[in-house]
Amino acid sequence: MHNPPSLPEPLDADALARLRELDPTGANKLVERVIQAYLASLERLVPEMLAAREPLDFGPLRRVAHTLKSSSASLGALLLSDHCGRVESMARDGLSAGIVAELDALLAELERVRAALTMMQSSTP
Repeated sequence: MHNPPSLPEPLDADALARLRELDPTGANKLVERVIQAYLASLERLVPEMLAAREPLDFGPLRRVAHTLKSSSASLGALLLSDHCGRVESMARDGLSAGIVAELDALLAELERVRAALTMMQSSTP
């Protein structure tokens, strides 16, 4: 009997390690500041994405997905970044078929990432 595959961790440890290397002593609190800025950007971008979801408005969807794609990748949220890339591409090409399902997957992964980052933030002294 096989165990069902578990979901990958929402944050890639190697990407976080590369970010930590930029502030090896932690004196500048770089990782904490990046997480704080990212979470603050979600507070602004997620409502924009939800508003553009219904009725479908490709311009804001493309812009928000593009913004989240790179910032998510830099924090190690690679699956979220992939979802963002797909939504960005679908919105750019005006493809409405499947975009709502992809948005749902993006938003579900975004919540996993947000929870992991919030937990990291609260465990930092």
